[in-house]
Amino acid sequence: MNGGQIGNVDLVKQLNSAAVYRLIDQQGPISRIQVADVSQLAPASVTKITRQLLERGLIKEVAQQASTGGRRAISLTTETTPFHSIAIRLGRDYIQLSIYDLSGHELANHHASFKYDKQQDLLDGLVLHTKAFLNQNKDIIEQLIAIGVTLPGLVNPETGVVEYMPNTEIDNLSLGKLLSDTFEVETFVGNDIRGLALAEHYFGASRDCQDSILVSVYRGTGAGIIVNGQVFLGSNRNVGEIGHVQIEPLGDRCQCGNFGCLETIAANPAIIAHVQSRLDQGFPSSLSHVDKLTMSVICEHANQGDDLASQALIRVGHYLGKAIAMTVNLFNPQKIIIAGELVKSKDIIFHAIQRNIESHSLATFHKNLPIVESKLYEQPTIGAFAMIKRAMLNGVLLQKLLGE
Repeated sequence: MNGGQIGNVDLVKQLNSAAVYRLIDQQGPISRIQVADVSQLAPASVTKITRQLLERGLIKEVAQQASTGGRRAISLTTETTPFHSIAIRLGRDYIQLSIYDLSGHELANHHASFKYDKQQDLLDGLVLHTKAFLNQNKDIIEQLIAIGVTLPGLVNPETGVVEYMPNTEIDNLSLGKLLSDTFEVETFVGNDIRGLALAEHYFGASRDCQDSILVSVYRGTGAGIIVNGQVFLGSNRNVGEIGHVQIEPLGDRCQCGNFGCLETIAANPAIIAHVQSRLDQGFPSSLSHVDKLTMSVICEHANQGDDLASQALIRVGHYLGKAIAMTVNLFNPQKIIIAGELVKSKDIIFHAIQRNIESHSLATFHKNLPIVESKLYEQPTIGAFAMIKRAMLNGVLLQKLLGE
């Protein structure tokens, strides 16, 4: 019984500290009086929490606000420069590492080829690359407070356990715990697309709304859904596998074993294969003179008016729109964000997506629904940093730093 009460007291402390820190981070410079007013916490509680945050160096007092009569209030703002984290994006054949301070400013980065198909190779390589990166940048890092990792596959972000990764043998890999034990800092592990959706919410295209859907088209197709400012997660902590919505019952077989999944049409390899098959059949196109067919090249030729390239992208937009319409009907978002190289032809793609959303979703849901491009797609590690930022704002990491 007592244990439960202690747990509850700790949770209340965590939530209250987080509420104060969040206000200072998002609305600072802000006075203690304003913090108490907005958070509805007792002024004495706010004073106590801000004292702890000041002692730990997580916030600082700044220039006094203009007086409105009475005592002049001192404002508070977050201190971000000395607190560093390692953010890692694990791709299917590469690794990208960055160092961020708490404001989201990137101080260093490194990209390396990294191939693995077994769990142990993945672990050994990840630790090796991270140690080397830390060693290269030891002069930059003041206080290492966390490591974040995003990867393709199914992850439980609460436990840091990886349950599935494409093309890799995984058996409930406790990646979070293994990295925490090795580097002796808090570690957060999550899905790459959900991480990008969270980053767009904190720093990018969906900062101005609480409900959004990000759809990423790259080697696969996936979605990150933000509901009420939080990443929406299902009972097994994963949701948004839009790539495996069946949209063409007589379509090609997908790697998941089913037929006609969105990913068999609207993913870079599928788009390139479709264009190549058309060229092989003798369809006239400026692409027939290209040495290597890539997504960027297809977009470039579509933008220049090539009919084959344009039609291929309109086809992709058509199917993407149909699948996104289902999520629009389910979640009624305020904004749709598209990430991937295909946004290089956004005028062609977005028009096709919009037309199909309008044909297949409720009018009240798609009315004035903006479709925009991702602002952060070319920052591979920002999703991993977003998870660290979330752990500061919800108090999980903040409480650990205050308890040290």
